[in-house]
Amino acid sequence: MYERSGAKDAAPATRVLVADDQTVVREGIVMLLGLLPGIEVVGAAADGEEAVRLVAEHAPDVVLMDLRMPRCDGVEATRLIRAHHPGTEVVVLTTYAEDDSLFPALQAGARGYLTKDAGAEEIARAIADVRAGAAGLSPQVQRRLLERLSGATPAPPVPSRQPGPPHQPEQAQGPAGQRPLPDGLTAREAQVLALIAEGLSNAEIAEALFVSPATVKTHINNLFAKTAVRDRAQAVSYAFRHGLSDRPRTD
Repeated sequence: MYERSGAKDAAPATRVLVADDQTVVREGIVMLLGLLPGIEVVGAAADGEEAVRLVAEHAPDVVLMDLRMPRCDGVEATRLIRAHHPGTEVVVLTTYAEDDSLFPALQAGARGYLTKDAGAEEIARAIADVRAGAAGLSPQVQRRLLERLSGATPAPPVPSRQPGPPHQPEQAQGPAGQRPLPDGLTAREAQVLALIAEGLSNAEIAEALFVSPATVKTHINNLFAKTAVRDRAQAVSYAFRHGLSDRPRTD
C-alpha cells in the first residue's frame, strides 16, 4: 500500500515506517517520503503500540517516530523497538524540541531527532545517517544537547602549565589546564572532536582546519576507535566529560 513506484535503484531501498497519531501529518510524511529516492515506506502507525506491532511485522530499517501519541507514546515505543528489534533504528520527528522530550527519546535509543519543520533533504539525510551507524541530529538539536551537557558536566578548572616537549604524542596537552589527552588521542584528533562538539559537519571541520574531508573522516574514525564512541552524539558527550569542548585551535 505504501510502496513507492519507480525504477529500481542499484542499492536496496531503505525501508521506513512512519508513526504519528495525526492522520494529516502521517499521510503527509508518507507522501513526502514517497518522493525521495532510495526510500520505501512499508507502513504507517497511528500510535506507539501499533508502531511496535508493525515493526515486528515488517522489520523496517528506520522508524520515523512522533513522541506524543495515545496508548503508547514515542519514547516507550522507541524503547521497546530498540530492545526487541535492534536492527531497526529510530529517528524522532516531532513538533517539540525541549529537553523533556529530547533527552528521554535519546536515552530510549533514538539515533536521530528532528523537528517537523525539517525539509525533505534533512529527513533523508537523517535516515541515511542512522542507517550508516551515525547520529541523525539536526543542528538545533545538537546545540540543545551541547548546552545541556555543558551545564551538567562542566570541565573542572586545572592550573595552566607549559606544553610538553614535542614528538611525544602520549603527552599531548588538553584544554584549559593543559592536561594529557585521554585514551591516547592526538592533539589533532582532540581538535576534531572539539569541533564535532561545536556542531560542525565534516565539511565545515575540513574548511576550518584547511584539510580535506577525507582527512577529517580518518581523524574521526581514529578518535571513535580510541574513545569507543559509536556516533557523533556520544562523541559530544565524551568531549564534555573530558573537558575537550573548549580546546583551542592549533595549526
